[in-house]
Amino acid sequence: MDRAGLREVVSAGTLLGDGGMGTSLIANGAPLDACFEAFNVHDPARVEQVHRGFVEAGARLVLTNTFGGNRFRLDRHGVADRVHAFNRAAPTLARRAGAELVGGSVGPLGVRLSPYGRVRAEEAFEAYREQIEALLDGGIDLIEIETQTDLREMEQALAAAREAAPEIAVIVTATFTRDDRTLLGSPPEEVARRLAELGADAIGVNCGEGPAQVLRVLRAMRPWAAGVPLVARPNAGGPREVAGRFVYPATPDYFAEHVRAFVREGAAVVGGCCGTGPAHTRAMAAALVGAPAAARAEESVTVTAELAETPVAPGAPPTELQARISGGGFVVAVEMEPPRSYSTATLVAAAETLAQAGADVIDVADSPMAKMRMSAWAACRLIQERVGIEAVLHFPTRGRNLLRLQGDLLGAYALGIRNLFVCVGDPVTIGDFPQGSNNVDVTATGLLALITEEFNRGRDQGGASIGEPTSFFVGAAVAPAAEDLERECRLLKRKADAGAGFALSQPVYDPALLGRLRETYERVAGKPLTIPVLAGVLPLATARHAEFLHNEVPGIVIPASIRDRLAAAGEDAAREGVAMAVELVGSLRAAGAAGVYVMPQFGRYDLAAEVVEAARRG
Repeated sequence: MDRAGLREVVSAGTLLGDGGMGTSLIANGAPLDACFEAFNVHDPARVEQVHRGFVEAGARLVLTNTFGGNRFRLDRHGVADRVHAFNRAAPTLARRAGAELVGGSVGPLGVRLSPYGRVRAEEAFEAYREQIEALLDGGIDLIEIETQTDLREMEQALAAAREAAPEIAVIVTATFTRDDRTLLGSPPEEVARRLAELGADAIGVNCGEGPAQVLRVLRAMRPWAAGVPLVARPNAGGPREVAGRFVYPATPDYFAEHVRAFVREGAAVVGGCCGTGPAHTRAMAAALVGAPAAARAEESVTVTAELAETPVAPGAPPTELQARISGGGFVVAVEMEPPRSYSTATLVAAAETLAQAGADVIDVADSPMAKMRMSAWAACRLIQERVGIEAVLHFPTRGRNLLRLQGDLLGAYALGIRNLFVCVGDPVTIGDFPQGSNNVDVTATGLLALITEEFNRGRDQGGASIGEPTSFFVGAAVAPAAEDLERECRLLKRKADAGAGFALSQPVYDPALLGRLRETYERVAGKPLTIPVLAGVLPLATARHAEFLHNEVPGIVIPASIRDRLAAAGEDAAREGVAMAVELVGSLRAAGAAGVYVMPQFGRYDLAAEVVEAARRG
């Protein structure tokens, strides 16, 4: 198909593509570490079966099983000399399955180009040309350069396609990380502008975090695409690891809801990527056939409005926590402590238990009680990667000078950590190393302002650029039972003015304290308290535990009725503590708390999970 031919096809109606080849092969029994491209020669029936499933579901454009068919990726399997054989055989399998249009899938090389890697631009060009020429020999209709993360690599792939076949239609799609940038930091606007300049026949986005992200990226690309047709091929949601396997949560119905929005935002080609099977394709086909243009526009506007409700830093989507708070949902957060060793098995297992119970986020404390622990950053990253639940990093100012604070912020953001809880931190004098530094260059309020007014606007404390703005969502501490509540409210107002988006409270055992906090804040600040407060819920373990907290921890007040009830429980005190915590969650919800912040004691995450389940049930 020549370039004009592709324009003619998409002008007649949205072109529906297939779904995820690799994940479909795995679902059909292929080993995870197999060379999928080798199946084109050694097990063609397996590949043809996958193609046929998508064709029968309504796909008109089918991509070849050649995503990793370049010399660099094939070399990992010891078959770099089979580039031509594997790629040339692939189009025939799609044809035999009944494909109307066969697109040659050209994935990334799997290596880094200089200056970030050792592969020169000309080597990348040659590798792409070698694969594309083999696909042309096999009889493809068009080329789809997909899942690209490096704009310079896209340029080489497109140039190779143009040299190999100047008139054939070429589609180029990039993939974006959670911050809606490519892995090497290019925003959608830059990708669209550059690919349009280079003469790609269709440009867009595939893979990534799912339909909602693809819609955002598509919307950002559209003004810069210079009229070039757009492509939307999302994953079935962001991949999550469950019981050692990666799963993709987005259902076919969810895809059907978004496909109309894709079309409204200019998508001329739609389809799926990882985790999408024939059921997703069938749902998209039905959505396209059953919805006239006017209906598509109306539904797209609805989705757009929902996404626009939460204010975010320029070009960045909200965190899941931020979106839930902004949407008025009752948030369930749970605190975890990093381990005292480098072993992470218990950390991950406990986080999985809490996630399965219904927790929205895991808060990771940074060296609580000033005791040595694994880096809280590392724990957050592991929880997000291995459990698939968002984390909140506790970020104390204790022991960090201004230089270290800013470097740590950049490091946390680079690790994908965007929710922060800013606090002063426990003094080192009570911890494992009382002789350590306890210096505080910046107050908690000052750090809040540094993050929201400087880093989230793309500059450091001195006003120098940090490149792209960060999009941290930052919380602060509040003590509803503070002895001097007026002073506490004045401090909370300063935190609100500095950009705090939520507050975590110390443990609350009397829901009336929340009402008292709001009343005092309005009197002191002259306006209502609008910061959402997640009320602390600390399940009590024993009567002695309750007495210690009540008598020795500032800011915690436990009514006598609760302490007496716990004492009367005797050996069943721990179970009684959980029961009281469950009751308290309901009372706090009724008292106007935006959510709860569950603090497991003595490593009893199993008991905390019971509180989480009760909170989620409402």
